[in-house]
Amino acid sequence: MLTLAPHSGTCALSDQGLPDATHQSMPMNATVERFLQYLRHERNLSWRTVDLYRRNLDQWDAFMNAGGQALDLLSVTEGDIRTWLMHRSSQGDCPGTLRHRLQSVRALYRYLLRRGEVTVNPAAQVELAKLPKPLPKFVREKTVDAVLDADIDMDDFVQVRDRLVVMLFYETGIRLSELIGLQDAAVDVDKRELKVRGKRDKDRIVPFGDELARWVTDYRRLRADVPNECGNLLITPKGKPLYPSLVYHVVHDSLADAGATGKLSPHVLRHTFATVMLNNGAELNNVKELLGHESLAATQVYTHVTLSELKHNYELAHPRALKKGGLYGN
Repeated sequence: MLTLAPHSGTCALSDQGLPDATHQSMPMNATVERFLQYLRHERNLSWRTVDLYRRNLDQWDAFMNAGGQALDLLSVTEGDIRTWLMHRSSQGDCPGTLRHRLQSVRALYRYLLRRGEVTVNPAAQVELAKLPKPLPKFVREKTVDAVLDADIDMDDFVQVRDRLVVMLFYETGIRLSELIGLQDAAVDVDKRELKVRGKRDKDRIVPFGDELARWVTDYRRLRADVPNECGNLLITPKGKPLYPSLVYHVVHDSLADAGATGKLSPHVLRHTFATVMLNNGAELNNVKELLGHESLAATQVYTHVTLSELKHNYELAHPRALKKGGLYGN
């Protein structure tokens, strides 16, 4: 097993920057030990991260030495690395693990390139394993309806504010940072629209409906008794701006109380907004503008969610699907 060891020096170089004739090979162990020392003491990586590099390189060394000949770093080819990764894949390594293993070898050769000890990085052109892209998580409409229709004390500032937090996420699709920074003056209940300061300080206008307008009005009535020096729409009982962990707990607890499970975050409500909009016939470009996405590609992922939902509804409702074992099938 490779271990951290004191710096052992570099191999001699010729005038052309290539290893000298007396140093036509580069043993694995001593070189990797120097590399790990570099990561720990010059790059200031944690021991845990360095240990991950060490284990990946140990595994590579063991595979390359399986024939009984010590691994020579100067003789490694791109094909050798591909063969190793294919072997690891056959042994059950997931795409994420394969990426980490390849990145460890790439980093080693980048280190050697900078020091002039090699002239090529055989891992540079090997493609990283593609990670699966999970569909955005969302909450079903009936669950959010249960949250928004539940009775609360309409004279309680915090209860009304928390309900408004959930409603804003669900009915406008704004981000957590956008909600926290939403200025009171940016919310116009007469025009039924709010101005959001999004990523890269880009402003966008988001419309909203009558129900949200009524809740904003009721909330402002209660907030009149709270000092508001920050000018934000949503504040704490002491007049301070909301903060991420507070908003997260408001959303999580509200959804959990309605029976929702899994990841229950503000961003999940943003995903839910987009999914509901597309499920109910909104055009993709319009949803893109409402979400403040830079490109249509970022919004198109929600079309996969809606397709998945359509398939689910089909299996639950179509007579033939039911006969074949749907929710009410035999």
